[in-house]
Amino acid sequence: MKKFALLALLLTISAVAGRAQESRQDVSVSGSVVLLPFKSSSTGVKVSAKRGLGALISYRFMLTPRGAVEANYSYTQNALHYVAPSYDYQVNNRLQEVSAAYVYNFNFRKWNPFVEAGTGALFWGNIRNLATTTLDVKSQTTIVGLYGGGIAYEISPSFDIRLQYRGIVSKVPNFGYEPLTTNRYYNINNPTLGVAYHF
Repeated sequence: MKKFALLALLLTISAVAGRAQESRQDVSVSGSVVLLPFKSSSTGVKVSAKRGLGALISYRFMLTPRGAVEANYSYTQNALHYVAPSYDYQVNNRLQEVSAAYVYNFNFRKWNPFVEAGTGALFWGNIRNLATTTLDVKSQTTIVGLYGGGIAYEISPSFDIRLQYRGIVSKVPNFGYEPLTTNRYYNINNPTLGVAYHF
């Protein structure tokens, strides 16, 4: 009986130690590009945007060997250009994203492709400077859908390089100013490249 109890204790300790060494979480920091496509509405409003450069911070927690949940925060600055028959406005924009997604991984030795889908919010904050040509705009929040995929390459047991494409579906913002309304949706392209640390 003592041998059986000792064996059970050793198996429990080894299982706990093995689980403690298993890397179930990671944090990544990436550079990102936000590409907002040109949109034209039936009301005559045309919207274009400059390319935005920014950063993305993500946290993943592995639920299973292949499935994980992910939380994201990103920050970008760019400028949106609204043109209609009666005006030509530019809005300098501080764009922030808060989102969550489910990530499914495929493991092939050091290569780890993945796909993801989720939801979140974009905070469109207008910056009142010389680039913003109308003072009638204010900050706005849009609810978004998130999808994408990418590949991670393991450079060590603790680090990998992560390249991904993220698509964000959002209503085109009007910054709370009715003349800028398009009643259209964007598919925002958001490629990222960064490094993840596993712990």
